[in-house]
Amino acid sequence: MRLQLGYVPLTDAAAVIAMVEGGFAAREGLSVDLVAEPSWATLRDKLALGLLDGAHLLAPLALASHIGLSGPPARLIAPAALARNGNAVTVSLPLWEAMAPASDALPDVARALAALAETRFAAGRPLCFATVHPFSSHTYQLGRLLALGGGRLDLLRLVVVPPPRTVESLRRGLIDGFCVGAPWSSVAVAAGVGRVAALGVAIAPGCPEKVLALPAEMADRAAPLLRALKAAARWCGTPEHWPDLARLLGARRHLDVDPDLILRGLRGELLVAPGGHLRQAPDYLVLGEEALTPAPDAVAWMLEEMAAAGQPVDAAQAERAAGFLRPDLLAACD
Repeated sequence: MRLQLGYVPLTDAAAVIAMVEGGFAAREGLSVDLVAEPSWATLRDKLALGLLDGAHLLAPLALASHIGLSGPPARLIAPAALARNGNAVTVSLPLWEAMAPASDALPDVARALAALAETRFAAGRPLCFATVHPFSSHTYQLGRLLALGGGRLDLLRLVVVPPPRTVESLRRGLIDGFCVGAPWSSVAVAAGVGRVAALGVAIAPGCPEKVLALPAEMADRAAPLLRALKAAARWCGTPEHWPDLARLLGARRHLDVDPDLILRGLRGELLVAPGGHLRQAPDYLVLGEEALTPAPDAVAWMLEEMAAAGQPVDAAQAERAAGFLRPDLLAACD
C-alpha cells in the first residue's frame, strides 16, 4: 500500500518521520511518501480534499475539520496522538524587559504579561502574538496564561504564523511573542531574539496536541500503518536513540535546525534565555509509545477550550465529535 503522509516541521512529528526514515513502514509492506508543509491550514485542506492519506495534525484543528468548524468538509478519525506537551510561550527581549516579572514563576509571568497587555490595549497599541492556528492548543494555552494573570485573550492582536516562520517574524519585530511547539522557541533563544516566558506543560499539562489524522474510510485498513507508528514511537521514546533522532529531525529535508537544540528539548534541558540560562523540564516534551494513546477526556477538553475561545460548538457538532478519537484501532494493533 502506498501512502502520502503530511507533516509540519516540528519535533513532535518524530514518530511519523522515523516511521518512514527508520524503515518501520517498509517492514509493514507500506511505501510512504512524506510531504512537508509549513502551514497547518494547508495540511487540513489537503487531507480533506483527498490529496493526502493522513497527516500529523493539530488535534483541535483535526476535530474542528471533522465536525465542520474549519476548512472543507471532512470525516476524520484520530487513532493515535503523537506526543504530549512541547509548546512554549516565547516573547521578544524588549517585551520581557517591559514585562519585568517579579520572578520566572508562572503566576508572576502571567500577571506581568496580563498587566502589560491591558496597558497596551487601553493605549490602542495591543501586543501582537502569533499562534499556529486558531484551532490549536497553542491558542488555548496562551488564553489560559493570560487568564491566570487576570487578563483575557482578546487583549492581544492574534495572528497566525506557521511554526517555521515564527522566529523570523519575532526577529523582524512583526510580532511581540508567540506560542509554538518545539524546537522553535529554542531556535529563537539561540538566535538571541527571544526569551521563553512559560512552558505549555506548566499551563495545561498533557493537553491534546498533535494527532495522526486519517480519513474515516481508512479505519478498516489502518492496522499496518498503526503497527509501524507504534514501532517508530518505541524507538523515538528510547533515550539512547535521541542523538540519532535529533540528527534525523535536524536534517535539511525536515526541520533544518541544529540537532543540539532538538536534543536539548528531548532531554528537557531548555535554554530559556540568551546567555545560557537553562531550565530543567523533563516533561517538556514526551515522545514514545506511551504518548500515542489519546487521553479519554481529550475531546471534552477541546470542546470546552473552543467555547472559551469563542469557537462555539452546537449539539449536532458535539455529537459528531464523539466518534473522532479511535484509540481502539491503535489498541487492536498489539
